[in-house]
Amino acid sequence: MTRVLVTGANRGIGAALCVVAAKAGADVIRATRPGRGGDIVFDVTDPEAVTEAVRQVAGPIDIVINNAGIIGPDRQSTTDMDFGGMAETFAVNVVGPLAVSNACLAQLGQSSAPRILTVSSQMAWMGYAKSDRIAYRASKAAVNKVMQGLATDLQPRGIAVALVDPGWVRTDMGGADADLDPTEVANGMWALATRLTLADTGKFFKWNGTERDF
Repeated sequence: MTRVLVTGANRGIGAALCVVAAKAGADVIRATRPGRGGDIVFDVTDPEAVTEAVRQVAGPIDIVINNAGIIGPDRQSTTDMDFGGMAETFAVNVVGPLAVSNACLAQLGQSSAPRILTVSSQMAWMGYAKSDRIAYRASKAAVNKVMQGLATDLQPRGIAVALVDPGWVRTDMGGADADLDPTEVANGMWALATRLTLADTGKFFKWNGTERDF
């Protein structure tokens, strides 16, 4: 049985992923902030709390899905920035996935096919010069680079690391006008997560499994 840890598991894509994975027969560990009903609870911006919470998980973890994220502050243009909100966005969207990934290394090391999949965004694409939501865009570009580096460092340990662009999804973050249904996206992301190998490490994929540019 595949065992998966999903962060941000209480809503949106994370909640849909947990349902899809459970229906596929996986043992799902739902990670949320305190008070959100998770199997384990932590704030991803607190690496010590993350490490302590993950210590509670005995046995292997086959897949870590870093899904927790925030859109950032209301004011986030390059000429009118809520800098505290920008720092928080980077703490959640960049530091958080790295902290969770590092905290899970012992359990991943017990798996025969360990994988880390981090949710990024099409808004990270460096070929797209739009500047709206720049704190969010920059945080997702940063997590792409961090995970690319983690892929290099974990390859000798046999741990595959990849990134996924979920598209524009109808969630609290994406809004009601978004193109994609969260269950459809979760099904595609779960298929991607379960097929990842070291041949895929360091790559960036669309939710449907197609490789995309950074």
